[in-house]
Amino acid sequence: MSNTVFITGTSSGLGRATARLFQARGWNVVATMRRPEHENELDRLDNTLVARLDVQDNVSIHAAVEAGLERFGRIDALINNAGYGTYGPLEATSQEKIARQFDVNVLGLIATTKALLSHFRANRGGTIVNVSSIGGRITFPLNSLYHGTKFAVEGLSEALQYELAPLGIEVKIVQPGGIDTDFGGRSLDVSNDPGLVEYQPLVQKAIEVLGPMMAQGSSPERIAEVVYAATVDTTGQLRWEAGADAVALLAERRASSDTAFFSGMKARFGIEGAK
Repeated sequence: MSNTVFITGTSSGLGRATARLFQARGWNVVATMRRPEHENELDRLDNTLVARLDVQDNVSIHAAVEAGLERFGRIDALINNAGYGTYGPLEATSQEKIARQFDVNVLGLIATTKALLSHFRANRGGTIVNVSSIGGRITFPLNSLYHGTKFAVEGLSEALQYELAPLGIEVKIVQPGGIDTDFGGRSLDVSNDPGLVEYQPLVQKAIEVLGPMMAQGSSPERIAEVVYAATVDTTGQLRWEAGADAVALLAERRASSDTAFFSGMKARFGIEGAK
């Protein structure tokens, strides 16, 4: 019997590439997205169920899990991939966007995980792969909210591995660097108020620095390979770095003191002021 994977956020980018890869490797795939009525590719693949799931809607989460179980009888792995990013000065960001940032990246991930835990517990097995980011270990200017959610995913996942290990359930974290996708178009929400003139030099500098970094990111297919490797791994490895830039930046962070790393980052972004 083929294994079954349940993936959130498969309408584009990494989620779509991951769904394709698992299907090509012989898995049953529950590919979830907010607007399945717009899908015209994944729903044509064998052994693939496209289901509606909005991580901010608990009813849709449980309905998608039930649909997956009804179709395939069992779910062996969950990949929490759905994500959202709000970018810009904290002072310029609305409370609505702040709430959405944590609802999607943290609370939605928790809700989807909880929806499958009883099934995994009954089976005495299952794998949860949480797509984090290098932004869960290092930070860039004007991304305070996004980084806050990814640091939360890192801590949540690391702690969760302890309580789920006795139940035969594994937890994995995948840490991509830049990904050459349309995340910036679909899922990145820029907040800026030109009237807050003090922030504008940093806003412009961040665009100059981060834009090329993202444009040179890994393909979603390359990162999907790491997601797959983490899912099928049996060594107990928790963290999986994904992409050459992720490997290089995380190595630099580990080798540097806080003072040295922060000084280098400030120089990169032309930041002066408080030490």
